[in-house]
Amino acid sequence: MGALRERGRRGVGVKNKEPGAERPAHGISDSEQLLFGGPLLYDTGWSSHDGAFTRLSLWSMVATLPRLIRTTIRLADQADRRALRLVAAAEIGRGAAQAVGLVAVNTVLAALLAGGDPAGRLREALPALAVVAVTALVAALLRAASTYGSGRLEPKVERVATERYLARASRVELAAIEDDQFHRLLDTAQYGATSARRMIDYCISVVNALLSLVAAAGVLTVLHPVLLPLLALMTVPSMWSTLVTTRRRYRSFRTWVQHARAGRVLSSELTATETAAEIRVHQVGPFLLKHFRNMSASSEAEQTRLARLDARTGLWASVWTGLAGAATYLALGSLVWTGVMAMSVAGTAVLAIRTGSASLGGMVRSINNLYDESLFVADLDLLCARAADWAIPTGGAPVPLRPGRITFENVTFRYPGTEGEPALTDVTLTVPAGRITALVGENGSGKSTLVKLLAGLYLPESGRVCWGGVPTTLADRHQVFERIAMVAQDFNRWRFTARVNIAIGAPSAPIEEDRLADAARNAGADTVVDSLPSGWDTLLARGYQGGHQLSGGQWQRLGIARAHYRDAPVLIVDEPTAALDAKEEQRVFDQIRDLADAGQTVILITHRMASVRHADLVHVLHHGRLVESGSPQELLARPGGRFRELYGIQAAQFDGLDGLDRLDRLGHPVTGP
Repeated sequence: MGALRERGRRGVGVKNKEPGAERPAHGISDSEQLLFGGPLLYDTGWSSHDGAFTRLSLWSMVATLPRLIRTTIRLADQADRRALRLVAAAEIGRGAAQAVGLVAVNTVLAALLAGGDPAGRLREALPALAVVAVTALVAALLRAASTYGSGRLEPKVERVATERYLARASRVELAAIEDDQFHRLLDTAQYGATSARRMIDYCISVVNALLSLVAAAGVLTVLHPVLLPLLALMTVPSMWSTLVTTRRRYRSFRTWVQHARAGRVLSSELTATETAAEIRVHQVGPFLLKHFRNMSASSEAEQTRLARLDARTGLWASVWTGLAGAATYLALGSLVWTGVMAMSVAGTAVLAIRTGSASLGGMVRSINNLYDESLFVADLDLLCARAADWAIPTGGAPVPLRPGRITFENVTFRYPGTEGEPALTDVTLTVPAGRITALVGENGSGKSTLVKLLAGLYLPESGRVCWGGVPTTLADRHQVFERIAMVAQDFNRWRFTARVNIAIGAPSAPIEEDRLADAARNAGADTVVDSLPSGWDTLLARGYQGGHQLSGGQWQRLGIARAHYRDAPVLIVDEPTAALDAKEEQRVFDQIRDLADAGQTVILITHRMASVRHADLVHVLHHGRLVESGSPQELLARPGGRFRELYGIQAAQFDGLDGLDRLDRLGHPVTGP
């Protein structure tokens, strides 16, 4: 199906009594209705273009062709202008060579069909035969040149388009990535690079076919004006039937592929490691196999219908084209019979008509694919325009390298596109430099949102977030990013080597082996690296040759080492010891304490009250509002306080006593539960 991707489009569900029985083209099986609630369709950005070609008529296809060619030329010109000129010159030259060759063939036929001595007629035809041979050789050379030029163009076009996509996607605001509409556009536009590459090939095919038609039409017009309508009579029915056949196959493909997709889902569920135990204990296998059989029957029925359709439309197309051909040849015969046209001109006309119509079927399919791919290239262009609107600004007020404090002044923030209560409401707090500040609260209290505002990933709806007195709304936010190292609970586990997984903390700097070793040692990741089969050069990605899978605790050590390697003045840690044992947890917090004592500002997000004892200052959030601030000792000693309540709930899980009673009996200890 050429450019067709596996896309499904929601059709009208038509139930039959027997699962798997043959259904209309857009029906679904009872198994699909039961298992998936309807047809199994993708919900992605690119699915919005599914079936676009089916909406094209013959005339709209012709009307949109100039725009498609202009788009392709623009992409090629951006990638390699010299290669584009080479391809253009080669294709135009091939068209001219074809026209010259047809004229030479007419001269050869005229000489051979003339009266007189055969040897003399042959001698008279030799110069024209030589021209035919030369034009054939030139056409072959030009075809090779065009192939070389397109071979240069296609990978460069894909690279240029991919770089555009990645560069713009990596520079937009975090809010853009989290915006549903923008993310769907990202999903669609990612196909723009490969689509741009394919457009080169399809466009060359279309242009070649068009030039072939133009050459044939030009020669026929010169030979005799009546031949041009005959060319149209021969080619238009063929072009129309190809368009109809392609559109029908396209629609049918989109129907049966959703059945096949549902079958693949069942196949993957039956063979997945995660489902293996339950499939055997609950004996799910026969149930899924029955529905797999039913859905396969629906797919097979639709493909049988497609074969029937192909046979019928192919027959009609052949009859239609045959009648048009018969009418054309009868017209040529009558013109020759009445003496209006010479036999040599009729022979040349037959050759020109066959040459012009031969590539029409391929041209229609290429236009189909060209149109399909252009939709994704258009999405890539739209993404670039939207990304420019969403781009993080460059420049701004300079940010202190080590700010004395970071402050929130009456900050309110609501996520774009959401309604209801803001994520943060009128928050005012201070993060002192060189201290450990803990953020505490239940899930959804606003801790992560606050940290993203502090890091400049979001800008407040109202109020100010200031780094040493510089608001993030006015600051050079790239400088803000440079001041921060993050160890998130779900930090990225790069599918790279162990060396890069740590050194990527400072990606713009050359990798320094001593700095790498120090970071790993300080984080306890040196033992992890030493245990790897290829040491620092071990690929940390399961499923690849030589790849290795780490445990959660090992990954957490690498994440902490990454933050050490970055060596930023502000360190944000989100549940940094969630996957570590008690001994390793204590060692990590001792390191965090040492970092703060050395002047690094640490912001700690945690649900574990035991971790808070390491903090100098605690901010307690509840439903997006700051409800308490103070040292751990001060908050534990505050009757009825939110922090004291949370601490008591966790403490009760360890000794069976009421948590608040435990605090009272032990004199408000700072040691954790």
